[in-house]
Amino acid sequence: MAKATRIESRTGLDTASLEAGIRDHLRFTLARDEYSRTDWDVYRATVLAVLDRLHDGWLETQRGYYRDDRKRVYYLSMEFLIGRLLDSAVINLGIQDEVRTAVKALGYDYDHLRESEADAGLGNGGLGRLAACFLDSMATMGIAGYGYGIRYDYGIFQQKIEQGFQVEQPDRWLRYGNPWDIVHPNVLHPVHFYGESVPYTDSDGRLRFHWENAQKVMALAYDMPVPGYGNGVVNNLRLWKATSPKSLDLRSFNQGEYIDAIRDTQLTENISRVLYPNDKVFVGQELRLKQEYFLVAATLADIFRRFKNKHTDLRQLPDKVAIQCNDTHPNLAVPELMRILIDDEGLDWDTAWGITTKTVAYTNHTILPEALEKWPVSLMRNLLPRHLQIIYEINKRFLNQIHVQFGDDLNRIRRMSIISEGEQPAVQMATLGIVGSHKVNGVAALHSELIKQTIFKDFVELWPEKFTNKTNGITPRRWLRQCNRELADLISSKIGDGWITDLDQLKGIDNLATDKGFVKAFAAIKLRNKQKLAAYIRQEMGVNVNPEALFDIQIKRIHEYKRQLLAALHTAALYNRIKADPKAPFQQRVVLFGGKAAPGYHMAKLHIKFINSLAAKINSDPQVGDKLKVLFLPNYSVSLAEKMIPAADLSEQISTAGMEASGTGNMKFALNGALTIGTLDGANVEIREEVGDENIFIFGLKVEEIEELRRNGYNPRDWYLTNPELRQVLDQVRNGFWSPDDPGLFHPITDALLDGGDYYLLLADFGAYAEAQKQVEALYAKPAEWNAKAIRNVARIGKFSSDRTIRDYADEIWGV
Repeated sequence: MAKATRIESRTGLDTASLEAGIRDHLRFTLARDEYSRTDWDVYRATVLAVLDRLHDGWLETQRGYYRDDRKRVYYLSMEFLIGRLLDSAVINLGIQDEVRTAVKALGYDYDHLRESEADAGLGNGGLGRLAACFLDSMATMGIAGYGYGIRYDYGIFQQKIEQGFQVEQPDRWLRYGNPWDIVHPNVLHPVHFYGESVPYTDSDGRLRFHWENAQKVMALAYDMPVPGYGNGVVNNLRLWKATSPKSLDLRSFNQGEYIDAIRDTQLTENISRVLYPNDKVFVGQELRLKQEYFLVAATLADIFRRFKNKHTDLRQLPDKVAIQCNDTHPNLAVPELMRILIDDEGLDWDTAWGITTKTVAYTNHTILPEALEKWPVSLMRNLLPRHLQIIYEINKRFLNQIHVQFGDDLNRIRRMSIISEGEQPAVQMATLGIVGSHKVNGVAALHSELIKQTIFKDFVELWPEKFTNKTNGITPRRWLRQCNRELADLISSKIGDGWITDLDQLKGIDNLATDKGFVKAFAAIKLRNKQKLAAYIRQEMGVNVNPEALFDIQIKRIHEYKRQLLAALHTAALYNRIKADPKAPFQQRVVLFGGKAAPGYHMAKLHIKFINSLAAKINSDPQVGDKLKVLFLPNYSVSLAEKMIPAADLSEQISTAGMEASGTGNMKFALNGALTIGTLDGANVEIREEVGDENIFIFGLKVEEIEELRRNGYNPRDWYLTNPELRQVLDQVRNGFWSPDDPGLFHPITDALLDGGDYYLLLADFGAYAEAQKQVEALYAKPAEWNAKAIRNVARIGKFSSDRTIRDYADEIWGV
């Protein structure tokens, strides 16, 4: 008689054990049976059963780091766009099929069930998604890495489209709680604001400072597991929630003064209430600066707590701790680390500065000078008085160094100062990060070169060895294995599944680009992905699109430099071609947009309205029919990207050359078999090098051509007058063709393009873009050639794994 399989409801990885674990949690944790349970209950029970399997590895991983005294990496980011976690966890544990079967035994469909999970929208876009990919890679590579961020009550807003306009609604992702996180009441750090810095003389006669009369906020730790793929490692994402240090004022409460009793608590908790308030208003500025210091202060307190468990010599800190600042937002780590070392630990300035600069590193994400963060000195003096003192001292010593090296070059000194001059002096956060760190990296080869030649040129002349490039990457676990399972399985059937942790192995399918059987299977998977997306569009938007058409997709934050407007104007031109000759042959196309505009960014929001106005007219025109459809898919998120990217034929990466730091959407699309149409901007440059000129559609002005055009005087009307198709489109926009009920609605668009200088050079690039799109159509009409190029994109994209990026950070910046 066969021996029965032992069921381990807490730890077993087989289907029976997982089913038993889910049933146990339904009954004993959630008090639900087959008569009372809902989809949400079954989802929560499934998460709890998965967490049972993670917790043992989580504890063992952390014990191992302590036992081996590993150097730890602390990745500080104001944003972590982690999306849904169930799929990621079960894939990295290797139990996706077992969980699917266990859930089915309970009468539920796994794909339907995972829709119950809210997207953890703790980020605006690429910055936060990159951070999430990096955490996955650190765990998969066994690096002792910790993510640190803020547990916002409300993440990136929910986007509704009403009458074509974006409307923002609160993102209540914590409405029903977050089953993935664990609160640690014993990990509670005080964070101080306001007050004054008071000098005193210590017992050795040295000048010291006390930070007195400060307001105190408590940072409470919530932990989320970050499992590595197939290696038993479970790292940690720690998110801080702001809480009041005071208990409820019962005397006020008992006297009926309820508002007074809870007022302080509410004001304190506002710090972690919402992701990035609009910083155009002074109060919003103060709250955002509070958020940044709250993250930094709580995290450094945690770092010191952990370090002191094993070490007493603070000079060892750089050997055991690496702090990586994801953009300028956490760069207050520099003065905060100095404050701790000098004020709390009693070190002298030079020793503290040596420790700080060897510990901190800074990643820059922009080349636009106006996007570099700066804080008014008046605001920082009020909110963080001791830190402003430290920053002034850092700046004084730094400028002395400039003077010694470059003499009395006042313009250079003015350009390099951490404190800008003028009516409202400000702390330049990027400069603070450069001066206070041992490495500064850009995020794509072009970006890293441009920042060295432009915004950071003076600093490169001083410290050429400090600047480096770390081209961004994406995790293949989520962006192929998870979101495109059929394609992942097809690839694994040919070359094995080693590519999941070594993406360069995808080169093994390069020679299958002309294999008829492989090409047929590849094309069939792409069609099924398009059919799934078409079904989603029909369900959510009530519009039928033809899955056989070319799916042309642009999904990213809505911004003028990303040039969604260029694609929209081209779509209008396509419509005009159809109307001019309805019987002419035409490549069927579905143009899809998605993305959110910042609530205060009126031009970007007008672009969304314009796209929706195009859709309203084009999609209802019987002469057009299925030849052309255009849609703006609302509320873009990680989960929506996971539906759209596998279905894309054409990936739109059309930013003005020199303005996109890297981009990672371009990598995700190529990994899933889309061809790129793009400018030589960001990581597009390196993607072209990897996939080959013949497998990508490059158009438009290059960085140096743009510089020359601007020097010589760019007049957008020259392009308007010499391109009849462009002129027709812009005249329609200006004359109210797309907005008959409000003919002047889109005048700000044409005014910016024709009379406002067309800063992002849409008109200069329109003709080249339209020609490149004709090449796209010609190739798409030859399915064998198109699919061969798509397969070569997949095969040659291995460089852009976040595993490779993290390996570069580990080797060249962190020393782990």
